[in-house]
Amino acid sequence: MPKNKGKGGKNRKRGKNEADDEKRELVFKEDGQEYAQVLRMLGNGRCEAMCIDGTKRLCHIRGKMHKKVWIAAGDIILVGLRDYQDDKADVILKYMPDEARLLKAYGELPENTRLNEGIAAEEEEGGVDDYVEFEDEDIDKI
Repeated sequence: MPKNKGKGGKNRKRGKNEADDEKRELVFKEDGQEYAQVLRMLGNGRCEAMCIDGTKRLCHIRGKMHKKVWIAAGDIILVGLRDYQDDKADVILKYMPDEARLLKAYGELPENTRLNEGIAAEEEEGGVDDYVEFEDEDIDKI
């Protein structure tokens, strides 16, 4: 049997989640960057996001964040825009819920942005109710 020559196994690769509870400085957008809200995850390190400027973009999660920062639908992210592809962007940073609320309070995000609810709640609002009411007479006919 071969001898292990590595520096550890599964637990070492997992590492420590150091940035979980740590307070960090709020990062604002610069030129070439935009705020966006994740519409849906596509897999393979990609997601579809609606940017604040009104454009729907295919976003690629950078390698530093991949498998370390979990992104879900409804999250507010900072994306770096590409000069050569307007419909694609790169995810630079995911904002925690309290940071997203601060961005909204500072006026960086529009007032109609929904922070704490997922995208599914937004779709249900405009649709028809799924509630169907049956009367007793309808059941007797069957």
